[in-house]
Amino acid sequence: MTDATTSSALHPLGPRELVMRVMPMPADANNNGDIFGGWIMAQVDLAGSVLPARISRGRVATVAVNEFIFKQPVSIGDLLTFYATVVRVGRTSITVHVEVEAERNPADPQVVKVTQANLTYVAIDKEGKPRAFTRTG
Repeated sequence: MTDATTSSALHPLGPRELVMRVMPMPADANNNGDIFGGWIMAQVDLAGSVLPARISRGRVATVAVNEFIFKQPVSIGDLLTFYATVVRVGRTSITVHVEVEAERNPADPQVVKVTQANLTYVAIDKEGKPRAFTRTG
């Protein structure tokens, strides 16, 4: 399944895959009770790296955050689910679209999209230099 909101310059190369689930805790919240945007960004970066690491069969580093959109606030107790889709594969880099959904209110469950982002990762060697990777499939 892909999302039509992916930037028109980027075209999905694969299915949307579940890559991570996490529940923010009170220590991740600001004084308004919402989860810090920086905490969410860090989680998106971790989730976004899963497919590039698998495809490149090794280390990857984030080289660009091409787009990051916060659609709704995230609260303590929301169960966040991260989905990733590969949208571009180059010789050493991979661009990924990440969507984050929140499951909230267990008494009357709701699932809402809270964040989406496009990030680019580069495959790196032991010295941290870009390396080409062998594509499979």
